[in-house]
Amino acid sequence: MLTKKKKQNVMKDTARHESDTGSPEVQVGLLTRQINELAKHLKKNPKDAHSRRGLLGMVADRRAHLKYLEKKSKRSYNALLKKLDLKK
Repeated sequence: MLTKKKKQNVMKDTARHESDTGSPEVQVGLLTRQINELAKHLKKNPKDAHSRRGLLGMVADRRAHLKYLEKKSKRSYNALLKKLDLKK
């Protein structure tokens, strides 16, 4: 679970402008942070099937946002992949 402060830090790092909270870049950043935290949880608790299902949903959602961003703006897509250290 992301705290309010963690979310604000991620938004500050990935936002297009000062009051940006809903752009694809911010959404991908937040999903990436949640995915990383949930992956740590699942390494400690490998039998937690409910969390694993949630993780798969988040990964699919992030993939959809990245696909949209790639279609709309290749430059910001590549910059975001570099910033978040994601592979594509």
